[in-house]
Amino acid sequence: MSHSRIRARYAAMLMAVLGLALSHVVAQPSAPNYWSFAPTPPLGWNSWDYFGTSITEVQAKEQADAMAKILKPSGYDVFTVDIQWYEPNSQGHEYQEGAPLEMDAYSRLIPAVKKFPSAASGVGFKSLADYVHDKGLRFGIHIMRGIARQAVRANTPILGTDARAADIANQQSTCPWNPDMFGVDMRKPGAQAYYDSLFQLYASWGVDFIKVDDIARPYDDGQTAEIEAIRQAIDKTGRAITLSLSPGDTPIARGEHVMQHANMWRISDDFWDRWEPLYGMFDRLEKWTKYRAVGAWPDADMLPFGLVELGRPTRFTRDEQILCMTLWCIARSPLIVGSDLTRLVPFTRDLLTNPEVLAVNQQSANNHRHSRHDDLIVWVADIPGSRDRYLAFFNAQDNSFPYDFAKAAYRSPVIRDNETVVDISVALEGTKKLALVVTDGGDNLFWDHADWIAPVLTGPQGVLDLTKQKWNYARAGNGDVRPNLDNSGLPILFNGQSVAGLGTHAPSIVEFDVPAGYDTFHGRGILSPNRPPKGGSVEFLVLTDSARLEKPATSRVRVSFADLGIKGEAAVRDLWSRRVLGNFRNEFGADLPLHGAGLYKISPQPE
Repeated sequence: MSHSRIRARYAAMLMAVLGLALSHVVAQPSAPNYWSFAPTPPLGWNSWDYFGTSITEVQAKEQADAMAKILKPSGYDVFTVDIQWYEPNSQGHEYQEGAPLEMDAYSRLIPAVKKFPSAASGVGFKSLADYVHDKGLRFGIHIMRGIARQAVRANTPILGTDARAADIANQQSTCPWNPDMFGVDMRKPGAQAYYDSLFQLYASWGVDFIKVDDIARPYDDGQTAEIEAIRQAIDKTGRAITLSLSPGDTPIARGEHVMQHANMWRISDDFWDRWEPLYGMFDRLEKWTKYRAVGAWPDADMLPFGLVELGRPTRFTRDEQILCMTLWCIARSPLIVGSDLTRLVPFTRDLLTNPEVLAVNQQSANNHRHSRHDDLIVWVADIPGSRDRYLAFFNAQDNSFPYDFAKAAYRSPVIRDNETVVDISVALEGTKKLALVVTDGGDNLFWDHADWIAPVLTGPQGVLDLTKQKWNYARAGNGDVRPNLDNSGLPILFNGQSVAGLGTHAPSIVEFDVPAGYDTFHGRGILSPNRPPKGGSVEFLVLTDSARLEKPATSRVRVSFADLGIKGEAAVRDLWSRRVLGNFRNEFGADLPLHGAGLYKISPQPE
């Protein structure tokens, strides 16, 4: 099918669905024209999770070939080259300050020819975009907000104006994690012209999707002005370019503004394959329900399934992958895959392409959380034009941290800087288990490197150094808990000296047995001085037997048909197994394992 026919079909779908009343969405004065660019949550692939900053043209074409063969038949059609395509020597998932970037004469970054040979002679991404389009896919790129620092240093011109890069740059507005750009001061002459020229260039390449980073958090006045400038610039191109904003979490207070300017926006920081951020998505997606509309989609971020980070397998269990996909679909998040598509195993392929599951994401309405009791969660959605309903069950209970944090024997204040040290002393009389826990301090940033300094037990038996003891189990939010090494793999430092300790990353737990003859825990807690300068905040907790709380291996999740507006009997179809479970009267329930989920279609039967 041609791109023009696809867009026509999407526009017709949009107009039909816009007529549906959505009681859980804020009232909108009118649907902006550019909402028609994304009438359903975008489905696609992005290079970041697997390739980081290093993808090349050869690799991109290999992924596009695989995507066209495996995912396109199921509706996935957005192919995106992520960050640092303009840096010739970028590697892995890190950034190099001061690295030379490829740039044209008008302050605009262009593809590095070393990585993308077809970009030579000013062609840019046109050749690669044509290749992607020939596969029936749309072509997307990632950009950073602002203007290149390299352009500001060289003070290169802005196309069509007398202004130069230094004239429009806001050198006080910088990204905390990427060193390439300054913000653009939209009050300055030439600022809008810069963004106009940038997006005209992208349109000339054939770009259909743009992910703009360092713009949705903290969503300050400067970023707000740049979002508005980018919206104007895209509109001036006359091209149907879908706009995605990152990173998250986008402040909920800016919900009406963001949905009036973008097609999708991130609601969390980078989402990786750990239970804790997946668990956090239940609250995030529920919170954003009122700002979900046809053409404007809260984005729970990429799906880290299959092989990621240059070849490692996902850490998610199969149950967790099914739960993740179920939640993204019932909440109508965009579905952007991040894995190596050339090496998808059957489980991952089937997970991503189940047509009945994808229909929930693409064709449902009025999606919202129905109930949540003790982390047994129910979401529901309507099926337009039908009395049938979609129903999602989740067992979000967890034994990774089998303690009630409200009963902690000690809880520190939030630590946000390298100067704060908490001295901890906890009586352990009668205690047989000791858990040392570090939690995120609430800033939703994933740079929470924390160190337990000199953790010991004392008592009549003397002093027991916990860095030399075998623990029962240990978990870290990133990497591993390690004796005497911090989360970066460097010696633990305290007051500039190497010391004994336990290095970790929130959320973290280390559980020890408490031998007889020891009755007190002593230690200190700090943010690791070796952590990247990108933020981070933590709390230190000490828990004992009295706070232990373990959930059952399975729990029953149920819903009353009356609560769904259904009387009497209904047929239930399991969408994951694609089979009818039978007819049920008055209610339906399912026994789910920890981190398990189910997705169903409920069809009322004649009375």
